Amino acid sequence: MRIAIIGLGLIGGSIGLALKQAKWREAEVIGYVRRPEARSMALRSGAVDRVESTLEETVKSAELVIIATPVLSIEGVLSQIAGDLAPDSVVTDTASTKLQVMRWVEQLVPPGINFVGGHPMAGKETSGIQSATADLFYKCTYCLTPALSAKPAAAETVVDMVRQLGAVPLTIGAEEHDNLVAGISHLPLLLSAALVSATTRNPRWEKMSQLAASGYRDVTRLASGNPEVNAHICLSNQAAIISWIDEFSKELRRLRGLIADGNDEIETALAMAGEARRKWLERSC
Repeated sequence: MRIAIIGLGLIGGSIGLALKQAKWREAEVIGYVRRPEARSMALRSGAVDRVESTLEETVKSAELVIIATPVLSIEGVLSQIAGDLAPDSVVTDTASTKLQVMRWVEQLVPPGINFVGGHPMAGKETSGIQSATADLFYKCTYCLTPALSAKPAAAETVVDMVRQLGAVPLTIGAEEHDNLVAGISHLPLLLSAALVSATTRNPRWEKMSQLAASGYRDVTRLASGNPEVNAHICLSNQAAIISWIDEFSKELRRLRGLIADGNDEIETALAMAGEARRKWLERSC
């Protein structure tokens, strides 16, 4: 089997490493990445067998094409590779938003090509091929959104790949996916960035930074993510993210009101939040 991975950062590199380690279908893994230094690192790490210099050569004769680029780059990638995809090949992506990607697929992917959207619910605050690991997806949920035109066998190929990564496949519609991840993934990213901005711009930050410890470090971890990738997420899921920002703002105003009024119910509110988190942790273990 020939697999093409377009984009060899944290996600694309980790997919390559995991598939090579699993020896899945004895695949030859071909990579494409723009930066020359990333090409060298991908080869040295063993994430790919070889790297091509053009998208056309990368996807030529590939049975499975994995697009692991920032989401707003996917439209251009699909436009460039559409005419070079092998008949009946399978194409998937790893973008954190799905609705916009599926719209591009309808416009750009030719008949006879099977597209199965994907989104691994995994990541790190560091980015790039140097951060890639074969176990990145172990036990994580991996969302799958097959196009209506995708053959069942194509969807099963991607499901099998996901399981080889050590992940748990979950089929979900594009709109539902984007609404849900906006609350549990995209909103936390923005909260993390907002907290860093609010505190580091404060005139007292130099002294405050000496007091910042594990709580601050944990809450602000997501602010260290790849800014290009994160900006693409925000701009491709605007309505859902704004809706969750409004919902969060409403809850924050409620807590503010309890504190401002000296209301003992603030303890109850905090206890309820703690209990809700405890129940989630029990289910997720």
